[in-house]
Amino acid sequence: MIVVTVGTHEQQFDRLVACVDKWAADHDEEVIVQTGYSTVEPKHCKWQKFYKQSEMDQFIADARIVITHGGPCCYNEVIQIGKVPIVVPRSHKLGEHIDDHQIEICREFKRRYKNIILIEDINELGYSIDHYDELIKDIKLDSKLSHNAEFCGELSKIVDRLFE
Repeated sequence: MIVVTVGTHEQQFDRLVACVDKWAADHDEEVIVQTGYSTVEPKHCKWQKFYKQSEMDQFIADARIVITHGGPCCYNEVIQIGKVPIVVPRSHKLGEHIDDHQIEICREFKRRYKNIILIEDINELGYSIDHYDELIKDIKLDSKLSHNAEFCGELSKIVDRLFE
């Protein structure tokens, strides 16, 4: 199964939804798309404008591939569960966001951590889906990128001291 999320930003991301739907028309794999405010309604994918967070979490956990918009919180969640996301940042010039910060952040994230498949040209998305296993074989997901455990441990010490 492939899961696609465009996030909850109030501008359309028709380019991603249409591309994934076109790919799904020629493939047998189930594709689930959260379309958000996009105007494209997929014909070859299971879709809703918005799913409950618990549903999205389950879809992402069960997915073979997760394709996300360029919001760092979204693709970091995918990385945290041990998967390499395909990330398609929104474009300002295409009316998908207010500026190009997603492109800039994704480029830097890929440069630093090398643990996302970055798609800047939507025409490369189909290839990346078709060759996903080859593309991720050398990618190492570094659990040290998350400081959640360290933060929680330090917070726990502070709370314990408050009750001494």
